Formats: sequence, C-alpha cells, structure tokens
Amino acid sequence: MAELIRVSAQSRSTAVAGAIAGVMREQGYAEVQAIGASAINQAIKAVTIARGYLEQDDIDLAIIPSFTEVEIEGNERTALRMSVFKRPATMVSPLPTNGSGQRHAA
Repeated sequence: MAELIRVSAQSRSTAVAGAIAGVMREQGYAEVQAIGASAINQAIKAVTIARGYLEQDDIDLAIIPSFTEVEIEGNERTALRMSVFKRPATMVSPLPTNGSGQRHAA
C-alpha cells in the first residue's frame, strides 16, 4: 500500500499536488484521504494540479473514490479516500477536448 496522503481544509493544494506527483513518479499509485467538504475540495484540486505536474512525464491520473471509517480522538468519522492510479493509455475520457488538451462537458 502506498503512503497515505492526508489532506485537511488548511492544506495547500499545490503542496499536496507535489506530494501526489512525487509518490506517483516513485510508486505509480497513491492514496489520498480527506474528511469534510473543505478538505475534500482541497484534495480534488490537488489531484487536478498533480495531473499538470505529471504531464511532462506522460503520466495521467485516474481516481477511484471510496468511503472509509477512521477514529479521531476516540470518535469515529467518515473519510473520503481516493485511490490514485496511472490512467491506462487505452482509457479515454468520453468528453471532447477544448483544443488545448483539456476536456470539458459539451
């Protein structure tokens, strides 16, 4: 299992993105965990930014989200965990691109 990257509401998305990119370059797989709406927002932004960091390495990312229960100070909380994988070249997004390589909804 890859090192767990924990994200809080105060996490800098660019710093988390750098951590994700580094783990992806070394291990090809990362786990990102966040609790709460603001932390989840930072985590999603970080994965998005990491895609840009990894573009020159010809690595694209795919995530599989899931819920997990964690204990914090004796209380059970539900966390969002994202398994981050290298996207296979055969897996193509169904959304068209906008000409700059970025995909958008039609």
